Amino acid sequence: MNLEVVFDHFPVLRSEELVLNKVEEHHLDDLFEIYRNDHVFEYCGIIPKHNKTTVKNMIGHYERDYLKRSRIKWGIFAVEEESRLLGIIEACDFNQKVNMVTIGYFLAEAHWGQGLASRAVELLTEFLFEQVQVNRVQAEVMLNNEISKKVLLKNRFVKEGMLRQAALWSGKGVVDLEIYSMLREDYMKPKTKTAVLLAAD
Repeated sequence: MNLEVVFDHFPVLRSEELVLNKVEEHHLDDLFEIYRNDHVFEYCGIIPKHNKTTVKNMIGHYERDYLKRSRIKWGIFAVEEESRLLGIIEACDFNQKVNMVTIGYFLAEAHWGQGLASRAVELLTEFLFEQVQVNRVQAEVMLNNEISKKVLLKNRFVKEGMLRQAALWSGKGVVDLEIYSMLREDYMKPKTKTAVLLAAD
């Protein structure tokens, strides 16, 4: 696992349609709009935030986690409007012993149903396999989160099964989770390459 590619400088990922880039303070209005929406986090282990100052502080938490080399959160942006934050996608739990990483994602409700999450997951998984050289990418999904399951299956993730009462998620208590994964051997099957790693601005 090549963590230097992730944490030596912030990696900007780009496809023909999307850019995954750093979330900064000038994105606060868009970020607050996401975090204040209870629907966005119905199936996430995240408690909605209805105080703008709290959300502003979270941008600093993103930076703190990145500098600790424990987690990286990208903002999801459209190529044609890179100033507007559409959602968040992250990589965390970098397990070097088994060369594995966990991903998560959520979009502003206004951008649901447009295929953005699927394309963002495709872009991130390509980066993780091609640049970071991981062997396994996984995602944990609440049982009723059918939309997220479709996103993962569309990206060739495999449903491995259910972990019963296996995790404590904020605002949800102890929950059952389904586990989806993609291995390097799955990823290496022929497909179109879309991601380009750019230098940070």
